Amino acid sequence: MRVTIRDLGEMKRRGEKIPMITAYDYTSAKIVEEAGIPIILVGDSLGQVVLGYDSTVPVTMDEMVHHIKAVVRGTQRAHVVGDLPFLSYHTDIAEAVRNAGRLLKEGGAQSVKLEGGRHMAETVRSMVRSGIPVMGHLGLTPQAVNQLGGFRVQGKTSKAAVELLEDARALEEAGAYALVLELVPSQLAEIVSERISIPTIGIGAGVHCDGQVQVFHDLVGLFTDFVPKHARAYANLAAAIRDATSRYVGEVGDGTFPSDAESYSMKASVVDELTRQTGVSTSTDSG
Repeated sequence: MRVTIRDLGEMKRRGEKIPMITAYDYTSAKIVEEAGIPIILVGDSLGQVVLGYDSTVPVTMDEMVHHIKAVVRGTQRAHVVGDLPFLSYHTDIAEAVRNAGRLLKEGGAQSVKLEGGRHMAETVRSMVRSGIPVMGHLGLTPQAVNQLGGFRVQGKTSKAAVELLEDARALEEAGAYALVLELVPSQLAEIVSERISIPTIGIGAGVHCDGQVQVFHDLVGLFTDFVPKHARAYANLAAAIRDATSRYVGEVGDGTFPSDAESYSMKASVVDELTRQTGVSTSTDSG
């Protein structure tokens, strides 16, 4: 049975930290679930990390459904959250509910995530009424990066901090079951985490959040285009993969790959008959 939103809420009440990973495919999802991750976000950051876009803005609903399905196939227990992409929930509440429903019905996600504060409260409320669990997202909201003027820490002034806290309360009241806080001062994240009853998941928001989220490719050192300050690499797989690939190139070039261990052979009688019929003798032993 998969982890539920009730389970995640109980983790906060017990004071148990919630580790979340953003992953985008079958293989990585399978690996992180085996390592004990209870909740996986299929983020629209796949636009940059997997698809090579310059932001999350171009990501489509079809692309999100495609990647969510892969992650769901790779997991059995983890709660899978699907990100709603830019303009899939901003213009019309009915359309927003339909799109959120697609991530559950077609993708197989157990909940959805959307960005925005008080102005999104009615949309969240409508989704929850329709049976769609919603995770909120405040602070740096990447889909609004053009409006925010870049990837900047949010809530640094007292006015901005109070507004973010009010946004958090509004999302909780609307029925959101959890809240991502991205690029928020740790002191503010601590206050928000104390003032609301739903779990907070931090990314660049300090240690006092109820949980933390990191992108799989950052965690294992795969994505090297840009390494954010808040990411910690626990491995350097990019270097390992480059080294492995370089050795493969060399061994193909010098003929040491494949060896007999990676090859298949025919019976000697079949080889002899082929040689008789074709006039071509083989240079490898038959077996």
